[in-house]
Amino acid sequence: MLERYYRELLNFCSRTARDRDTAADVVQESYARVLAVQQSGQTIHEPRALLHQTARRLMIDQHRRFLVRQHEDIDDLAEWEQPTAPRHLEPDAIYAQEQHALAIVAAIESLPPRCREAFVLNRFEGLSHQEVADHMGISKNMVAQHIVRGVLACKACEDRLNGVPPQSPSVERKK
Repeated sequence: MLERYYRELLNFCSRTARDRDTAADVVQESYARVLAVQQSGQTIHEPRALLHQTARRLMIDQHRRFLVRQHEDIDDLAEWEQPTAPRHLEPDAIYAQEQHALAIVAAIESLPPRCREAFVLNRFEGLSHQEVADHMGISKNMVAQHIVRGVLACKACEDRLNGVPPQSPSVERKK
């Protein structure tokens, strides 16, 4: 029954694909899929429409695959033509990020124990000032002072890493 649509479907696919061999492959795959549906016991009310729809979808899929694969082989490109890795994935950038992280960790570890504990609970564990105060048995104001001290230590570390000269505390004189 399906054989009578073969030539019509082949012509349709040839016009769309503009290549008789590709069209023949699409028609063959379309027939295979429609026959599989038919053999599974499902009733096909419009076999011609199903063949055309299947062929159309196969050509769309084939075109999408072609677009994805349409590029030069990276190994065939000259070294200067090859794409570079994103900056954050280059070895020197990774090393710099690791050194930066280690410096910040060292700055946090250099804080006095109670100050470090309050800072870590607030900044890394996400506890509020009140929750840190309750956990440590200290006042909210003391927690705030510890956190400010931790933030200042991290800021000073950042400044050193970025080559910013340390600022001396300015003292205002009363006139």
